[in-house]
Amino acid sequence: MSTRGKYGIKAMYELAMAYGNRTPVPLRAIAAKQGLSENYLEQLMVLLREAGMVSSVRGAKGGYVLTKHPGQITVGDIIRVMEGEITPTDCVGEHAEFHHCGESAGCVARGIWEKVKQNVVDLLDGISLMDLCEEARGDSERMVRHEEGLPGQCRHNPRPAGGRGGDGPIHDGDLR
Repeated sequence: MSTRGKYGIKAMYELAMAYGNRTPVPLRAIAAKQGLSENYLEQLMVLLREAGMVSSVRGAKGGYVLTKHPGQITVGDIIRVMEGEITPTDCVGEHAEFHHCGESAGCVARGIWEKVKQNVVDLLDGISLMDLCEEARGDSERMVRHEEGLPGQCRHNPRPAGGRGGDGPIHDGDLR
């Protein structure tokens, strides 16, 4: 995986950690927290925005927000936006018919690569941004349940006595 994929995951993680705060996260804050180049990060955010994973808010209090709940975005989703298809070798990729070594019909290794690909895809698609948040928070903090029955929000926001906790998803109208 290239730096593009790694940085994309780091940026999305920061947005997931801020999810529910109802305020956009400035690019400079993401860059500072993760030790990334702000200019390079801006290029990556364009890809994530075009893929519909983030939206941007302009202005003095602008920045980026996730367009979906962190439990609905997987590491696999992010890597596919940043890197393209997840595959260990071209012969088992989406366009394998155009990328083979000439021995693919009887190649014993091809079956191994197909299994590796499927296991890696399953693993990456099984890890959501919510999972990364929960892992970072550890077991000491409880996750707030999302009002639509999703696994919870990343930020710590305990339920008040007798009431619901959490702020729900951020919508474009909430940020104006």
